[in-house]
Amino acid sequence: MIFSYNWLQSFFEKRLPKPEKLAELLTMHSFEVSELKKVGKDFTLDIDVLPNRGPDCFSHIGVARECSVLLNSKLKMGPAKAGGWSGREALSRSETPRPWKGWSPNFKFKENKQHKAKDFVRVEVKNKMACPRYTARVVSGVKVASSPKWLRQRLKVCGIKPINNIVDIANFVMLETGQPLHAFDGEKLEGKKIIVRFAKKRERIVTLDEERYDLNPDILVIADARKPIAIAGIKGGIMPEIDKKTKIVVLESANFNPRVIRKGSKKLSLKTDASWRFEHGIDPNLTEMAINRAAFLIQKIAGGIVSQGLIDKYPRKILPKIIKLNLNYLKSLLGIEIPKNKILKILKNLEFKVLDSKHQVLKVKIPTFRLDISISEDLIEEIARVYGYQEVPATFPIGVLVPPKRNIEIFWESLTKNILKEFGFSEVYNYSFVSERDREAFGYKIRDLIEIENPVSIEQRYLRPSLIPNFLKNLQKNFKYQKKIRIFELGKIFQRSKVEKKMLTALLAKKEVSSGADEFYYLKGILDLLLNKLGISNIWYDSYRPTPEESKLAIWQPKKCAEIKVDGEEIGFLGEISPKILEDFKINTRVVVFDLDFEKLQTISSEEQEYRPISPYPAAVRDISVLVPQGILVEEVLNKIESTGGPLIRDIDLFDIYEGEEIPSGKKNLAFHIIYQASDRTLDSKEIDEIQKRIIGALEKESGWEVRK
Repeated sequence: MIFSYNWLQSFFEKRLPKPEKLAELLTMHSFEVSELKKVGKDFTLDIDVLPNRGPDCFSHIGVARECSVLLNSKLKMGPAKAGGWSGREALSRSETPRPWKGWSPNFKFKENKQHKAKDFVRVEVKNKMACPRYTARVVSGVKVASSPKWLRQRLKVCGIKPINNIVDIANFVMLETGQPLHAFDGEKLEGKKIIVRFAKKRERIVTLDEERYDLNPDILVIADARKPIAIAGIKGGIMPEIDKKTKIVVLESANFNPRVIRKGSKKLSLKTDASWRFEHGIDPNLTEMAINRAAFLIQKIAGGIVSQGLIDKYPRKILPKIIKLNLNYLKSLLGIEIPKNKILKILKNLEFKVLDSKHQVLKVKIPTFRLDISISEDLIEEIARVYGYQEVPATFPIGVLVPPKRNIEIFWESLTKNILKEFGFSEVYNYSFVSERDREAFGYKIRDLIEIENPVSIEQRYLRPSLIPNFLKNLQKNFKYQKKIRIFELGKIFQRSKVEKKMLTALLAKKEVSSGADEFYYLKGILDLLLNKLGISNIWYDSYRPTPEESKLAIWQPKKCAEIKVDGEEIGFLGEISPKILEDFKINTRVVVFDLDFEKLQTISSEEQEYRPISPYPAAVRDISVLVPQGILVEEVLNKIESTGGPLIRDIDLFDIYEGEEIPSGKKNLAFHIIYQASDRTLDSKEIDEIQKRIIGALEKESGWEVRK
C-alpha cells in the first residue's frame, strides 16, 4: 500500500527521520517497506501492511500512530488545516481554511438548524448482521468543482485520480482514516430513502465506471425506494452520482461485515480500495469521526451547510476490550525481563490504557481500532516488537527431551516385516474382501462369514476369513512375470465367532512343477529363523490330523501340513495348499504357506537374545538315513539324535523325506545332516565316529527303526 511521506509528516510537530531511516525503522519493528520512491517534492513508501493490522494501518493516521510509538514522539492533531492534521502544507492563502482544534470526531463545522438531515433522507438497515453500523450526513448548497491543488497532489501521490472536490474529499478521508465513504446526490434518491439490503433475484446495477453487473441475494446493496444505487462496501452506482449540478450531498460512512463484502466481491470479480479495506475489518466506531472529517472538508472546500443531526444506525455498540497481562508470563515467554516502567510506556504510546498497574497482573483497555488484539499473547507481541526483537539475546532453549511412548504393537510389526524382507519376501496389501467363488473354493460356510450388506461388487461380498484366498490371486497374476514368488502380508481377518484377528501369512511357490519338499523345508527354515529372531524358542511342529468336519481340511494338503506350536500352544499352520483349491485358481504348481496368529506371536516374542559366540574351530558334517514307520514324527527322531549325541552336536537338519517304490509299505525314509562342532578344540574323526556309532545304536533300539548304511 502506498503512503505519502509528507502526509505522514503533517501529523507531527517534530521532523520525521529521513525517508530511508523511517523505512528502515518501520521494517525493523512494524511492516516491511518494499519500495521507497521520490515523487516530485514528496516520497512514497510502499508498505506491506500485515493483514491483521489492516483495520488500523490501512490509513495514514494508522501508520503515523506506528511512527509515533517507534519514535517516542507525540502526534499533533491540531490546529490543523484542510491539507492535513498539522497544517504543514505550503498552501496559498485562498486554499487555507479556518483551523480547527483537537483529535475528536466532533469537528467544528456550521450546522443549519433549520434543516435537519432526516428531512432529506431516511435510512433503513434490513440486515444488522451484514451492516453493524450505518451513518449519514447531509450537506446542502455545495458547489461541485475541481479540488484544490494540495488535495489533487495528495491523491495523485497515492495513486488515485482526482475527479471533483466532493469525490476527492471522500477518497482523501479514506486514505487518511482508513474508513471508506461514499457520496450520493441527494436529489436523485427515489423516495428520499437509503435502504441497506441484499439484492433481489435478477436485479442489475450500472456502476460509476459504466460496467453492468447482475446481482443475486448473496450481494449486499445500498438501494433507494426503487432500485440498487450502490454495491455495499464495493462500488457506487451511476444513477445518484455526484456531478456539476449536485447541490445536496448525502454522505455515507458505514461498517459492513467482512465476510459479506468478501463474498460479494468474489462473486462479482470486483476488487476496489473500499472492498479491500472492508474485507480486512474496520472499527465500527470509526464511521462517525470519518464522516465528520469529510463534512468539515466539504464545508471548507465546496461551501454549503451541514444539515443538523447525524443519522446513525448503530444497534449494538462495540466497546473496548479489557485484557489481563501477567508480567511474569511475559518474562517467561520472551525469555528476558523488560522493566515495568518501559512496558507501561510502550502500552501508553500504543494508546492502550492501563487500568491497574500496581500489581504484576495489569488490566489493559484495548482501543476498538485494534481489532487484532484479543489475548494476552497479542499484547506481549506488541511490547516485544516495539521494544525490539534485536534487544532479545539469542540463547539456546532449555528443555527435557522426552522420547515418545513406545508402541509395542507397531514395534513387533515393523521388526517382523523387516526380517521377512531380509529373507527376500515382498510385502503385499490386499483388500479385506473375498468373493462367493472364493468361499466355495475354500469350503467356508456362510454362517461363519460376515457378509457385506451393500458390496461394491460381487468380488467383495464377504469380509475375508483368511489372508490365503487373496494370496492365490496374487500368485496367479504374478506368475505371468516371475518364476518364483515369495510374498507375505500382515493384516486382519474377520470371523463371525472371533470378530477380527491380525494374522501373518507368507507364501512360497515356483512356477516349474516340483515335489514341493524343497519349498516346504525352505519355508520351514525361514519360519524357524523368524521365530528365533523374535526371541521365541521351544518351537514344535505337530502333524495335523483334522476331523472330517473341520473347514481347514479344505485348505491344507493332507499329510503335508503341520501345526506350529510354542510351549504346547498352537500359533499357526505350515503346509501345502490343497491341490483342489489350486485347481480352482488355475495354479499348476505346489504352493507352500505358513499362517500365524500374529496377536499370539507378539505376546510371546522377546527382545532378549542369548548370545552364543561363534566357535573358532571347524565343524564336521555327517549324514544319517533312518527308515521309520509312517506314523513317526520327524521331531521324535531329531530328539533321539540330539539327546544321544550330546553337546558336541551343533545342529541337525532334515534334508529329505522319501516314500517310494524302494521303501517298504508303511515306511518312510528320513535323511539328516548332523553338524558336529566344539567350542574349545578341533574334533578328530575318531571322536566323531564314536558319537555317530552311539547315535546309530540308539536309533536301532527303537522298534521298527532301521539306520540305512
